[in-house]
Order: sequence, then structure tokens, then C-alpha cells
Amino acid sequence: MEKWLLKAAVAAGLVFLACAAQADVLPAYNLTFSDYTGAAPKNYFSNVQPVGWTLGTTRGNLLFIDSSGPPGCAACADGPVYLSVYGPFPAPPVGGNYVEADGNPDFESVFFEEITGLTPGQTYTLSFYQAAGQQQGFTGDTTEQWIVSLGTQALTDSINGTNGSYSNPDPLADIKVTPLMSTPSGGVTPWQYVTLELTADAPTQLLSFLAWGDGGSTINLPPMVFLAGVNQPNVTPEPASLSLLGIGLLGLAASRMRRPARRTPTV
Repeated sequence: MEKWLLKAAVAAGLVFLACAAQADVLPAYNLTFSDYTGAAPKNYFSNVQPVGWTLGTTRGNLLFIDSSGPPGCAACADGPVYLSVYGPFPAPPVGGNYVEADGNPDFESVFFEEITGLTPGQTYTLSFYQAAGQQQGFTGDTTEQWIVSLGTQALTDSINGTNGSYSNPDPLADIKVTPLMSTPSGGVTPWQYVTLELTADAPTQLLSFLAWGDGGSTINLPPMVFLAGVNQPNVTPEPASLSLLGIGLLGLAASRMRRPARRTPTV
């Protein structure tokens, strides 16, 4: 291997490692919801009772711990009818159980986990997969995302007329929203890898999740929001990392091409 190619490979590796570097990972537990004390998924969140996770404010309680069903039909209706979404809906890339939640504020529920051993002022990385679908029997384009909070108290939500809102009683709580998913009528939005940065404000915090559909509208289309593989590694390299790798290789190759050719000594 020529020296310039070896250097390019080394530089590309350094670029990749730099991209992979991140803040401390938020030390959450039971991240694939596979440890539970109640009924086996597929079933209501409150019936499954995933270890470490607590059900917060709730209205219609349309929050479930789901599991992969027949191939290409992870959310088939072999449990409560509300689990059935248009499909085929793929199983999570990292496997395990996952959350399915109605994003309509009339039916949504907050769930959270207590995290200990945090450093106030420290920023932590939280990653997971999100996806979206629509309950069978309904039509209309929908939008979906997750509201995520790290604070001394859990997220709360309320309704005013046909619009919902959310907040955290902890004024220092860090609240983030995931990238918006746009799901066509009768369709699905495939799994997406999401990374958030959350700053702690106390040694013990509550990590809260709230499914948020159609910008908080209570019109029941309804949007179904999925959560899987919390803090699990991404199964495919991030596009940005791949781009930087390519840039590193191209840059080093270009510098090699700009070098003057060595002269052959004359006799």
C-alpha cells in the first residue's frame, strides 16, 4: 500500500472516531423494555409493568409495550385492537420490545424512569429509534414526534379545547423534541435513529417521554408513535460520518495528486 493511501486510511479512521465521540451516555435502564413483571407484550404498558419505568399522567391510556409479530407485521392486532396499524410495519432494527403510543392528547400517556448518579450541569447523550404509523380504520396525513424531558419532575400535559400542551413543573428541566415525522394517510414512517443531548440539573432526575401527534391536535386521525432501542447503537453509520470519511479520503487523495512528480535522475 502506498504511503499516501495508508495516511488517508488513518486520517479517515480518526475522522470516524471524532464523529463517534459524544457526551456521556445517560445511564438509563431496561432500554428495550424486555424486563417486565406483568403480562407479556403485546399488552397495555400498565399491564406489562416494564421494570424501572413508571406510568405518569394518562387519559385514554393508549400506551402499549409491543413486540415483533409475524414477519413484516410488528404491530399486528394479536393483542388489543389499538395495536393494529397500517403496514407492513417493520420490527425495530435492534430487536427487543418497544413502546407504541397514541399521539392524540385525548388518549396519550407520559411514562418515565428515575435516573441517579448524575452530575448537575453535565450534558448527557440519549439515543433511540422512533417510527410512526396510523391506526387502521382511519385516514388523513399525520405528523408524529417524541417529547423528551430530563428534570426533577416528570412531564405533564393538558388540553385546551382541541389543542394539547405539555410542560415540566421543574423550571430547570431540559425538554427536547425529536425530528418531526410526516406519515401519509394509511402509511408508516420507518424507524429513524435519533440522538438528543440532555443537561442534568440535579443528581437524581426523571427521564420522561410523551408521544406527540399532529402538533397536539385532539382530532382523532390518529397518529401512533413508536419508541425502541433506547441507548442502543445505530445499526448503520450516520450519513454525516460517512460524508466526513469521504471528504477525508478525497482531501488526502487530492493532496497526493498535487505533489510534483519525482524526476528520474539522468545518467
